[in-house]
Amino acid sequence: MKKELDLVLAPEIAYDSALLETELLRQAGFSKSNETAYIHKIKRSIDARGREVKVKVRADVYTQAPDLSTILPTYHYPSVKPDAPTVVIVGAGPAGFFAALRCLELGLKPVVLERGKDVRSRRRDLAAINKEHVVNPDSNYCFGEGGAGTYSDGKLYTRSKKRGDVQRVLQILVQHGATTDILFDAHPHIGTNKLPVLISQIRESILQAGGEIHFDTRVTDFVLDRQHMKGVVTASGKTFEGEAVILATGHSARDIYELLNDKKILIEAKPFAMGVRVEHQQSLIDRIQYHCADGNRGDYLPAASYALVQQVAYKGHERGVFSFCMCPGGFIVPAATAPGEVVVNGMSPSRRDSRFANSGIVVAVNLEDMDLKQHGPLAGLRLQQAMEQKACAVAGGTQVAPAQRLQDFVKGKVSSSLLETSYQPGLASVDMQEVLPPMIGQRLRGGFQEFGYKMRGYLTNEAQIVGVESRTSSPVRIPRDKETLQHPQIKNLFPCAEGAGYAGGIVSAAMDGERCAEQVALLIKR
Repeated sequence: MKKELDLVLAPEIAYDSALLETELLRQAGFSKSNETAYIHKIKRSIDARGREVKVKVRADVYTQAPDLSTILPTYHYPSVKPDAPTVVIVGAGPAGFFAALRCLELGLKPVVLERGKDVRSRRRDLAAINKEHVVNPDSNYCFGEGGAGTYSDGKLYTRSKKRGDVQRVLQILVQHGATTDILFDAHPHIGTNKLPVLISQIRESILQAGGEIHFDTRVTDFVLDRQHMKGVVTASGKTFEGEAVILATGHSARDIYELLNDKKILIEAKPFAMGVRVEHQQSLIDRIQYHCADGNRGDYLPAASYALVQQVAYKGHERGVFSFCMCPGGFIVPAATAPGEVVVNGMSPSRRDSRFANSGIVVAVNLEDMDLKQHGPLAGLRLQQAMEQKACAVAGGTQVAPAQRLQDFVKGKVSSSLLETSYQPGLASVDMQEVLPPMIGQRLRGGFQEFGYKMRGYLTNEAQIVGVESRTSSPVRIPRDKETLQHPQIKNLFPCAEGAGYAGGIVSAAMDGERCAEQVALLIKR
């Protein structure tokens, strides 16, 4: 027998595992000592609309343990056979790794090529960016094992419900070391401090089953036979060939876009977004969102987040201004992938216990906003580069980032001083209008004013903006057939996930990687 429960609980119960279990058993009519009962927690979400914050919990309580394989299945990766078809996967981010795992399930041998380093070795290059302002173009916050998601928060929320099995992706992450909380929290999150261990476990699953992973292996050319993709060539001159190539390089692999364009392989400019990071004290966001006068959310509620959006006009044309990748209790990090540019991103540790909250606040950039005549499909990329290089130059030519207090920015006033920040390389006080194109800067000003009305206390000089947040998504789309997922011009080439313009985060990228692997398997069987 199963009893379905939908409860509204106080945070101190909902976020205490023992108390939550006791309450669920009580509500289902069982005593705490009932050892045969089994609890399956389905969803937990915060409702902060009223003056008193509540937590909604949905769970099933069984009188006896159900078939656990249907609730938390175990995924097996059989060893590949000696004659198994080879699939070359370019990129070891969530798309590449999940494509590799799915290949193993389907009897294919994945060969994963990653330009960056493994997660452990990668840390030294991250330290060099933060402390020495040295950017390694192949190993940084964007490139390396696990991709950009490894060191940029680990949020697992996605709206891409129709693109694949979200629960399957989360279950695989749990199997490799993630907490089961990600299976029922409405906005699941692993944390940058825990993701590296999890990523290394996925690597071991791939290797133990006979897959290959090659680090420090940057793709520089394609092996083409007329209109068929046969493999790739790396910077060392080595060639890797296979039955198909899954291109899962992420949204910052600009050299891949340049290569495709030089080879006259069809790519397209696509809409994206650019702006800044805004940083507040977390206690202020807690006070606004949880209605606690002193900003003390207590011992049970997680650090509060927010989501904001507003249409703002510039020269008669409205564009969306919106929050992106909000990181409660987090840090701002340098996400440049080449010397001479400054890019910022956000991340949070698993406990989200930093004193700071930060979020990208970005403006939609449409095709009509780009110079397509001069730059063609690379117009958005050139726009990104120009803003990133300007940010670097204005702030002094290192990884020090340009910044301005929030109200000063809205009023057009250079800040006489800046606030303490989580951004390790440091900040320089500048007029951000020198960095931001008018179509971005003017709309950001209007957006922040509206956000101040929506969240009283948000628009304050006790917050500051840090620039620039430019890598929200790929400015280029690599087209593919809707059914086969192959490039329409180059057979056996499978553009995949964020770098190709078909995903927007860890989970959606992982699902797209699986879909590409499945289509490769169908191609090989034909």
